[in-house]
Amino acid sequence: MKSSFCYSVVVIFALLGSYSLLCSCNKGQEHIAPAIHQRDSVAVMTTYGVNTLISDSGVIKYRIVTEEWEVNQNKKPSRWTFNKGILLTQFDLKKHVVGYIQSDTAVYYDELQRWELRGRVRVLTANGLVFRSNQLTWDERDHLLWSHTHSYLRTPDKEMEGSWFKSDEQMIDYEIRNPKGWSVFSEPKDDGEATAPTPAFAPIDTLHRDNFKGPVYNK
Repeated sequence: MKSSFCYSVVVIFALLGSYSLLCSCNKGQEHIAPAIHQRDSVAVMTTYGVNTLISDSGVIKYRIVTEEWEVNQNKKPSRWTFNKGILLTQFDLKKHVVGYIQSDTAVYYDELQRWELRGRVRVLTANGLVFRSNQLTWDERDHLLWSHTHSYLRTPDKEMEGSWFKSDEQMIDYEIRNPKGWSVFSEPKDDGEATAPTPAFAPIDTLHRDNFKGPVYNK
């Protein structure tokens, strides 16, 4: 009778999906796991294969393409996490694509309106500027971008790299430290006169003001 009773108890708990039952017919032993009170690591939503539009006040601002999108409102500050890469396309008020940002991983702090991009960060702006780095912070509230790692920039007529970068949101007026760069010259015209060949690349001044790029400082 005693053995039959224990067998019945095991069957009941198995049907209920309990995997923590340890039954002893001779001596009962209680196994209780501690209650989970910390929900800080629990995401409220995880979505896979995302291709969606993001709007602000009814205006479409971005398209997000990512393999995995996790929303966590329990962490402080709350955040969206893209652990498997992201492609963020930006639109103007007429819904025209004005540029894109992509990286291996990204975190968006929605309450702070701030992006943290890491790993093969690539940016293309409406002015044709190309930016590459391994880290980039984008503060939407203050309309600023910055990177504290090695950064590379290319415009239609110049290339530059430096150890520190800070810019406005459009990457038109920016500051770069310890810069190295080259200015791309056009090919000389063939007017029948003998002239010295023009180099394809020449060093540029590291302390100047450019109408397109804004001030560049060597610090």
